[in-house]
Amino acid sequence: MSGEYKVDYHIHSYYSDGTKSPVELVRQYHDDDYAIISITDHDGIDGVKEALTAGEALRIRVVTGVEFSTEHNGYEMHLLGYKFDPDNEALNKKLAELAAERRDRNVRLVNKLCDMGYQLSLEELEKSTPKGYVGKPVIARMMVQKGYIADKSEAFEPGRIFESEEVKAIRRKKMDTIEAIELINQAGGMAVLAHPGKIKGLGEKGTPEYSQNMDDLIRELKKAGLKGLECLHPSHSEKEVIDFATLAGKYHLHITEGSDYHG
Repeated sequence: MSGEYKVDYHIHSYYSDGTKSPVELVRQYHDDDYAIISITDHDGIDGVKEALTAGEALRIRVVTGVEFSTEHNGYEMHLLGYKFDPDNEALNKKLAELAAERRDRNVRLVNKLCDMGYQLSLEELEKSTPKGYVGKPVIARMMVQKGYIADKSEAFEPGRIFESEEVKAIRRKKMDTIEAIELINQAGGMAVLAHPGKIKGLGEKGTPEYSQNMDDLIRELKKAGLKGLECLHPSHSEKEVIDFATLAGKYHLHITEGSDYHG
């Protein structure tokens, strides 16, 4: 229809835990008649320039993007950054630090999984992905290939593998959410809270406690420089979409939409 266009501001390439290259993704979204997209890999922007170049060639608007894993006051949450300068020195320095911390965590994580009887090596995991990125979804895929589990979702079930206490104890240092917001803003970008409905520890959904805690969190992040809320996400119910859109309006935040596509 006239005046309508499709956007997707949450996509992962093989530079993190997606399966396709930035060029393949831009071509796919172009063929599906999308007007604007953003590739938001985890804690990295290595694929951004490839995507921008492909976007220019295919005449589809590509916005610079990244997704940070953060925590604040005991709440773990993901923060999306858009429209930043990919050559920003402070941003790239922090991304290099995060990559080193991720690899250190992966060494400890794979060692623990081996102790639990899962025969894995970091070398084979890194070779299993085009750009050597290893995160828990990549490990879960390898466990499926080796026959340890039937589906990668099993690795994330309560009490299983990644949700077992011994594995959960293996953590990597995450950025504070406020620090991530400030980093994105100083790089000329805008910070958006990803899939807020997935944040744990705010109370039982649908209760006054949950609503108040969510409101308090958004108010604090807005004060720190948050610019948007990912209201439209596959994990959100219809009611959650409405509730988050209402919250975005209350705090004058942009409403964004993302599929969290991994290929």
